[in-house]
Amino acid sequence: MNTVGQNLANWRGALLSRIPVDGLLSRNPVAYKWKAAFRVWMLREAVFWRLHDLMTQSYALHQHRQGLGARILLRSGFESLATLIYLNQIMQQVLDGKLSFHAFGKKTSVLLLGSRDGSTEHQSINIMTILQKCDKRYPGIEKLYAILSESAHPNYEGMVAGYSKIDHDDYETHFSNRWMELYGDRHLGSMELCMSTFHHEYNDVWPTLMEKLESWIEANDAELESTKNDPLTAA
Repeated sequence: MNTVGQNLANWRGALLSRIPVDGLLSRNPVAYKWKAAFRVWMLREAVFWRLHDLMTQSYALHQHRQGLGARILLRSGFESLATLIYLNQIMQQVLDGKLSFHAFGKKTSVLLLGSRDGSTEHQSINIMTILQKCDKRYPGIEKLYAILSESAHPNYEGMVAGYSKIDHDDYETHFSNRWMELYGDRHLGSMELCMSTFHHEYNDVWPTLMEKLESWIEANDAELESTKNDPLTAA
């Protein structure tokens, strides 16, 4: 089994099946009386479940030489990864005093409950906005996403390059499915990049930030209580 296949098998066994609220309250009763702290856990695990699902399907399509679908799913995988990176970034902003906790709480609501079709009361953040911020931590992630997006859309690459090739000698255009020819040999490498970056953000970055955020909330609880209805602190 290659690295991607082994990692997916390991991930499947590591997916969290539930988040008990009483367990979080036992962990830190002050921090988890604030809904934002609970939403941080929800976001982390929802990203993990989604990314595992997307990578599993992308890998399966690649194994069956269905290159376009594999790339589109990988593109969605990078969107999910970006959500976790952005969550970790705004957690750090709270700790650094660059973002108010109440504004942070609103951002976690939008990340968790945002939509574009009006099915929820929050409008989701444009993924390109999130990717631009993630690119500051991982230069090149925005460009890689853009490259994958070219395959997902019915523009030059998604239509002409993906399905045709010009024979300049005979002045003919030949049609075929060229996705594996164009990208098959690099797909697993891009999957590994997505998965290893997620592993670092999920297992290394997030736990440290979460512990610091819990302590920060506990230390600042009185001020947070006194400002929770102040519209200026949520801006």
